[in-house]
Amino acid sequence: MPTYTLPDLPYDYSALEPHLSGQIIELHHDKHHKTYVDGANTSIEKLAAARAAKEWDSLVGLEQTVAFNLGGHLLHSLYWSNLAPDGGGEPTGDLRTALDDTFGGFDAFREQMTQVVATAQGSAWAILSYEPAGKRLFVQQLYTHQDNHLIGAVPLLCIDAWEHAYYLQYKNVKADYAKAIWNVVNWDDVATRYASATSGSTVATTS
Repeated sequence: MPTYTLPDLPYDYSALEPHLSGQIIELHHDKHHKTYVDGANTSIEKLAAARAAKEWDSLVGLEQTVAFNLGGHLLHSLYWSNLAPDGGGEPTGDLRTALDDTFGGFDAFREQMTQVVATAQGSAWAILSYEPAGKRLFVQQLYTHQDNHLIGAVPLLCIDAWEHAYYLQYKNVKADYAKAIWNVVNWDDVATRYASATSGSTVATTS
């Protein structure tokens, strides 16, 4: 059975400074993300064992554990790709047009996304997604790694709002982190994901 692996960072730990410190990136990637990778593999193994033994009493808990850990792994893999040392600025092309049409302008979109990060209660993510049934963009406030997700929606841009993503640098002022991260958003990556989602193909978040 294939297992999930921790992807390498596409940049050095300190590459996103001063907006995200090297210490945060190292701990976030090497410790927190790895925990979700290991948790996904372990919970999937336990689920397979329970299925083989027909131990259905454990099914609900194992399904939740798989969703939590695998969601954490995939979202973090996307998060690293969504950031870049030469990021920031504003998107262009079809993605920019879609943002303008959906939210009434890039500034309005960015403000909503920033507020989703800043107002998240506890463990959460802010996610820009493409919803294929309605062929439109949504901003989601996703709790833990899976709660409140729009079924079928394709994540394009993920901003981690868990404390481990910012606390060592921004302390309890999450709003400052929510503003600073726009300086390192990799719009080329987001645009590629949007193009793939709207064409019906997918872009892998990890290997």
